[in-house]
Formats: sequence, structure tokens, C-alpha cells
Amino acid sequence: MALNYIWIGFFLISFAVALIKFIFSGDTEIFKLIVEGMFDSAKVAVMDIALPLAGVMTFFLGLLNIGEKAGAINFLARIIGPFFHQLFPEVPKNHPANGQMIMNFSANMLGLDNAATPFGLRAMQSLQDLNPTKETASNAQIMFLVLHTSGLTIIPLGVMAQRSILGAQDPSDILIPCLIATYIATVASIIITGFWQRINLFNRIFIGWIGSITAILGLLLWYLSSQTKEQLEIISKVGGNLILLIIVVAFLLGGLRKKIDLFGTFVDGAKAGFETSVKIIPYLVGMLVAISTFRNAGVMNYLVEGLKYLIALTGMNTDFSDSLPVALMRPISGSASRALMIDSMKQFGADSFVGRLSCMFQSSADTTFYIVALYFGSVGIKKTRYAIVAGLIADFIGVTAAILLAYLFFH
Repeated sequence: MALNYIWIGFFLISFAVALIKFIFSGDTEIFKLIVEGMFDSAKVAVMDIALPLAGVMTFFLGLLNIGEKAGAINFLARIIGPFFHQLFPEVPKNHPANGQMIMNFSANMLGLDNAATPFGLRAMQSLQDLNPTKETASNAQIMFLVLHTSGLTIIPLGVMAQRSILGAQDPSDILIPCLIATYIATVASIIITGFWQRINLFNRIFIGWIGSITAILGLLLWYLSSQTKEQLEIISKVGGNLILLIIVVAFLLGGLRKKIDLFGTFVDGAKAGFETSVKIIPYLVGMLVAISTFRNAGVMNYLVEGLKYLIALTGMNTDFSDSLPVALMRPISGSASRALMIDSMKQFGADSFVGRLSCMFQSSADTTFYIVALYFGSVGIKKTRYAIVAGLIADFIGVTAAILLAYLFFH
């Protein structure tokens, strides 16, 4: 229901703003801009997202089917089961969904978006199999989605590469504050959603796991901070892709060990990839067209200027306000927020406070509305309950953490 109101709201607000601009400023191009944006976004949703995703989905779901038959997914589920059972009490400890979710989170942390999406969609389908009310998101599905929208990434390779292209002296200087900000957002998403679902997180298992993960990330930060820029780039480029290749080989070797029909098993799993990609097209088109209308009508610009004005009234330091367009656009559109990040670095400089903070915003959250449309749409969820609200609250905490860390590291 929340998604329905938000979707309608994008169109109605955009139309109202466009009409006001036409009446009071005589902007005769505004309606043309909005309509052209609607057609372009519909094309992008199908040609640039859904169809390319079909190939990736076909391969990785086929591979995942081999991993499940070989026992690799169940192995991961047994290891992570006690911890995930605290977050997802509705999911049995040894259920394959646990392994599929950890595959999704791991791929996201390594910056492997192409691999993360098929794993995540397969996990959402497994959670849907456990969902007693098929059109309404379950607690487990909401927890999974909100965790996904927190966007935990160890090394933001794409952002660092863009900083290098635009002349940053040390493209990797945002690495540590980005990791801290996105980790804060991830922990906040767990606490927020857990509170909503009345999950008792203050127990030995949960605190032990969170403490261990925090310690591991702390050691990783200490190690990465001692590396040169060239070494960090090598780690970024080699690490994630090497791990993914190891997973592919491990699944195949596991299948050989279990003496399963590898290619036939792959084909059986791969068939679901194309079917899922086609199924999500209406959801993607609907959401991306609405977002395009909202952006092209100029609503985002008015929202940013209004926030700048309110911040100035408080007497706070407003140096961060020029980077707010990236923070506001990030939950709505990944490509648009990336374009705004690049524009900020071009306008203020890649090593400026605004340029660095814009990069931190891009790295410390994910596209909440897109993820909701993609993941819930893939399993036919229509009633999202509080998923969007919880995701946006976690995004807000991530943005706030990024601002504070930017002042600490770069101001």
C-alpha cells in the first residue's frame, strides 16, 4: 500500500509542479521534457536493465542450482544459521534461503552487483515460499530487503575509479569513512527493523556475531589503511572477482563430487533467470517512469533548495548542503545519483569537501525504491508494509553518519 501511494505521489506532485511552472513562469518546454523522460525511462527499464539482467540472471541462477544440489548452499546455511535465526526467526536454521542471502550480502560487500542481484532474487523467492500471505511482504522479506538497501560495501571500486578519472590526488581516501558510514547504516537497519518486528537482539548469539564482524572489519580497515593507492587498486580489482571465480569453481567441483548432471542442473536453474527478468519488467517500468517524472519536473531541485534554506536558518555549518542532491537522489535512482556525484566533483573538485562527501553518499546507501520494485516485484508482493519507511530511515542514518565522518576526516 505504501508503494502505491508513493508511486501515485510522484506523478501528482510532478504534474502540479510542472503546471505551476507553466502558469507562473511560462515554461513551455516542461511538459515536453517530462513526457520525453517518461518514454526514455520506460526504454531504459527494459533495454538497459531487464534484458541485460536476463543474461546475468540466467547464468547465476543456473550456477546457484548446481550449488544447491552440490550442498554448498546448505553448508553456508548451517554456518550462518544461528546468527540469521536471530534476524529471521521465521526461517528455519538450515533453510537454503540463509545460504542464498549470505551469497547476496557477500557479493554486495565485494562490489559484485551483477552477481548479487541473481543471488538476492533467488533468496527472495525462497523467502516467498515460506510466506503464508503471498501478496503481503513477510517479516523475513522486509528484514532482507532493508539490509540490502543499507548497501554495505567493503571497497567502493566504482566510486574510487570515478574519483581517479576526475583527478583526485588519492582516490582511495574515502575508503575508511565510506566503510564506517555504510556499516553504521547496516547495523541501524538491523536495529530499526528488529524493533519494528519485536525481535530481541540483545542476546549472546547476536552480540557475539556483531562483535566478531565489527572486529574483522576493524582489522580489515587497519590493513587497508596501511596500503598504498596502487595496492588498494589491485586489491579492489582482484579480490572480489577472484572470490567469485573461486565460488564458481567450488560449485562445479562440489557437483562433480556429488556426481550430479552439471549441465542439465545448470539449464534447469537457468530457465528461471529469463522468466524472472520478464516478470519484473512491469514493476521496473512503473517505478523508473515515476522517478523520471519527479526528477524532470524539477521537484528534486526545489526540495534541495528548501532543505538548504532550512539548514541555514538553524545556524549550522552549511558546507555539506551542496552535496545534498546526491543524498536525496540515491534512494530513488542509482544512475541519477551517480551523475550528480560526478557533477559535484566537476563543479567543486574531486578533492573538495563537497566532492568527497558526494562520493560518500553514493557509497553509503543503495537505491531503496528500485530495490523494492525489483525484489518484491519478482515474487508478486503488492503490500510492502513498512519496508520502504524502514529502508529510508536506515538511509537517513547512513547519510547523517556520512556527513559527520566527512567533517571528521576532510573538513
